Amino acid sequence: MHSQSTTIRDPKNGEHLRTFTFDLAYWSHDGFQKDEDGVLIPSNPTSKFAGQLHVFHDIGRGILDSAWRGYNATLLAYGQTGSGKSYSMIGFGANKGIIPRVCEELFQAIKMQKKNLELQIDWQAANPELLLSAPPPLQVMFSMLEIYNEQIRDLLSRTKTPGGLKVREDQQLGFFVEGLKWVPCENYAQIEKLMEQASKTRMTASTNMNASSSRSHMVITIQFKQVFLDTALTKQSSINMVDLAGSERQKSSGAEGDRLREGSRVNLSLTSLGNVISALADSAMGKKVLHIPYRDSVLTKLLQSALGGNSRTTLIAAISPADICYEETLSTLRYAESSFGTLFDGLVFAVGVQEENQVTEHPACFLAEWQLGTRTWAHLLEQARKEWEEQYAALSQEQQMVKALPHLLNVNEDPQLTGALKFFIHNGSCDVGRAASNAICLQGLGITDKHASFVNLDGKVTVAPHGKCKVIVNGVPVTSRTKLQHLDRIILGSNSAFLYIGFPSERGAKDLSRYDYDFFQLERAAAEGVSMDMLGTGSPGDGQADPSILAVFQDYIKLMPLVVEANQMSEELKKGLRMELKVKNLASSDSRGFDLQKEVMVKVTKPRTHEVWIWSKAKFINRKFLMEELYQRFLESEDSQVAQEDDPFWDPVEVVHLGSAHIWLQSLAYRMMLEEQVEFLNYDGLEEAVLHIRITPCSPEGWAHSEEDVVIDPLELLGKRIDFQIQIIRCLGVKWLKEDANRGIQMGYRIYDLPNTLYTKPVWKSVNPRIEETVHIVALSASREFLDYLLTNALVVDLWGLQEGCAELGFSQLDSLLLGEGHIVVDTKKLSGVKNVSQIMSNQVPEIYQKLLMLEQETELLRDVNRALREENVFLKASLEKTGSAQQARRADNPERGEVRTQLPAVREAKRMCAQQAGCDAQLARALKVFYGGMSVARRQLLGLRQCRPPEDDQMLRPFVHQRSQMLKDLEDLLESSLRRLKNDVAFIVKKKKEYLLHSQQ
Repeated sequence: MHSQSTTIRDPKNGEHLRTFTFDLAYWSHDGFQKDEDGVLIPSNPTSKFAGQLHVFHDIGRGILDSAWRGYNATLLAYGQTGSGKSYSMIGFGANKGIIPRVCEELFQAIKMQKKNLELQIDWQAANPELLLSAPPPLQVMFSMLEIYNEQIRDLLSRTKTPGGLKVREDQQLGFFVEGLKWVPCENYAQIEKLMEQASKTRMTASTNMNASSSRSHMVITIQFKQVFLDTALTKQSSINMVDLAGSERQKSSGAEGDRLREGSRVNLSLTSLGNVISALADSAMGKKVLHIPYRDSVLTKLLQSALGGNSRTTLIAAISPADICYEETLSTLRYAESSFGTLFDGLVFAVGVQEENQVTEHPACFLAEWQLGTRTWAHLLEQARKEWEEQYAALSQEQQMVKALPHLLNVNEDPQLTGALKFFIHNGSCDVGRAASNAICLQGLGITDKHASFVNLDGKVTVAPHGKCKVIVNGVPVTSRTKLQHLDRIILGSNSAFLYIGFPSERGAKDLSRYDYDFFQLERAAAEGVSMDMLGTGSPGDGQADPSILAVFQDYIKLMPLVVEANQMSEELKKGLRMELKVKNLASSDSRGFDLQKEVMVKVTKPRTHEVWIWSKAKFINRKFLMEELYQRFLESEDSQVAQEDDPFWDPVEVVHLGSAHIWLQSLAYRMMLEEQVEFLNYDGLEEAVLHIRITPCSPEGWAHSEEDVVIDPLELLGKRIDFQIQIIRCLGVKWLKEDANRGIQMGYRIYDLPNTLYTKPVWKSVNPRIEETVHIVALSASREFLDYLLTNALVVDLWGLQEGCAELGFSQLDSLLLGEGHIVVDTKKLSGVKNVSQIMSNQVPEIYQKLLMLEQETELLRDVNRALREENVFLKASLEKTGSAQQARRADNPERGEVRTQLPAVREAKRMCAQQAGCDAQLARALKVFYGGMSVARRQLLGLRQCRPPEDDQMLRPFVHQRSQMLKDLEDLLESSLRRLKNDVAFIVKKKKEYLLHSQQ
């Protein structure tokens, strides 16, 4: 990042760069230190770090200047959740963001307006009848609202409006929020208290509605009115500061394979905002624009006057420097470029301006409006002062209780909302639940009417759940009364998180900031056995976790609370669904068995009917939004019944992927038959079933080759026709069928460059289904790439589970290239960009694969030795033929019987040596067959070992470690014994050949 540009590099392709240029670009990731007040400042003069004050000087002062000059000013913060939008807007601790700094400096500037005050006194002296009711020359009104799913919540009002506040339209005023509370403010301290109050309201509302702040838009509006008494004019401007919802919601709206579109209209707002800005940009460039779609969303309606008209607009787009956020970051850059690039450029704290003429009110209509405004302002100010007094009294009492009593401090995904709620635990028993009769009334998801009880007795605080209610302490569910220690982490219900603050005597100087939302979730995950080790460390060799594994782990942690909430909503709405997270290792679908990218998915089951679905991450997030809408209607006692096709909890029955089996094809490159029983491994790395399969090299007519047809060197098959048959015999012990006898299965596989998958016929209601299907595959002219494929790849057979009512997988072979005999043709074109297998292994696979590679390299050396011996054998045969020819010539010159007899032993010896040589070749072929059979078993063991996960129960960890160590030892023994056996066999054959060669020379 530089002063006006941002360059992004694809972590998977270092040569792929994109540069975006905007008005300003700031780096705020590292290169900083704290001063004595806790403010982050550059660590040295050369640091590129831009602190909050730096950003405010560039952006905030421009907003203030616009307000003083009478322009409407709008500040938009856009970007991925966690990228720093709220930090830039609100700030954290001593590092105040743009919004509080704008408010603070606004009132400092107001205090400096002595000249306006003198003008007011002079004007009042000339008009004594208005002396008591004259307004101050400057008026500031403050409002704060939140938009979630197109519903508006007033964050300054204690009154809850079902369905949210409504947006109305007036011919003079335009769009406005009916019933929105506007509070007059005389100083910055009042605005600061209003923002604290709004944070509490926002936290309570998000708990009640199960709506995270990252999925809502927060809009702060300051109406600033300047009264010029000498000219009887006013200048009024509106400052809108908008913290937009997380931009990743846009990506989830296109959930692949989902029949339902995103219904939580968070994405609608972001999309509509981009459309409005694009239309305004086209209009500014002189293009003909018939319609600007302000009416498409609540957000764009409220921002109509701010985006168009006499307005100045600023965009802050926040991005993350992490490579695992590359896709989201690129999406943010592109959205900002396409939506805002022409009208006002701005990226990564970037800013630009659109400016039009300011507007002032005319004297003719001023007096009546001003007198009306006078009474309204005075009334509102008096009312606000009473509320300030009440709030200050309540705040003072709360501060005293914080010092004296143990209490619960809320912890939220949004750091701005953490600590907004405090629940005090007085002496005696203190009940928590939904019911208003509880000492602590909590409305979170999964909270029952009487959920748990806290007891403060004899200097100790304990917690106990009521019945089977969910209470988690330090990541572990508790079922009986448990004593609490200072800074214990408590989760009530699905995801209401609290930090327990103990008695004053227990408290020290510990930093509470480390106990954030992520800490709670990581602790919860660790208690459930979820860790980087469980997902596969995949260390690249520098001691750091593989970024792809880290990304999956973060996805898992991020989705854990969402899955818990979805299960709770399913339970309360009586949908009967159960969801659980699964991690799919794409190595199960890779023919080389390499660890490719893993991905998180959600397994959905309906225990009553045994139906199963697999949802992608994007699809689950999409459905979660729709579930929240339905659940909110349920909470508000509205009709929560929807048609089946609109129900986010319902999906048509589908085919489910159960697991994959790898059958290594190495022996096929030597024309050796392969018959094995191979395990189907599921997502958890456990055996799902056993596949009985046979792969037989054969003639074009389908006759199986014998051992005499085995080749020593696969290159002998180069350019020749290769025929083989794949016969799937049966499937044994299918767990899918054991769970429900009415289910069925199908299998599918694809070999080499075959464009479509071949499926077996479906088999229903049989735990050990017999398949007995044979497919004849032919490569008409085997390429080097195809031979390499046979040597290094496996045939991946996928096991699919069928359920009653689902569509069976098509098993037609009509789309494949067929010969007249019905044979399927492969190797029809050369593969482009085939990566060097040795390079892939050295870069991407762990140590155990390196051992396997060394074994294969040693085998290649043995092949080279065998080639040399075969050349010697050819030379020997030529010598024998030459000797035989000479003998025949002598026999023609001297055809006496005795001489012929003397030559016969030599000929017989030559034939014997040729027969022995052929026997050596066959012996070597058998040795290779045994070796590659052992290699196939080793690779299967290796694949199973790599997918084997540790148990969740700590007590089972020691047996697991012992079992895994034994598996590694068995695998190592198998590899060493296979290589030792092959070396001995080859050494014996080489020795024999040398003896034959020495004998022939004598």
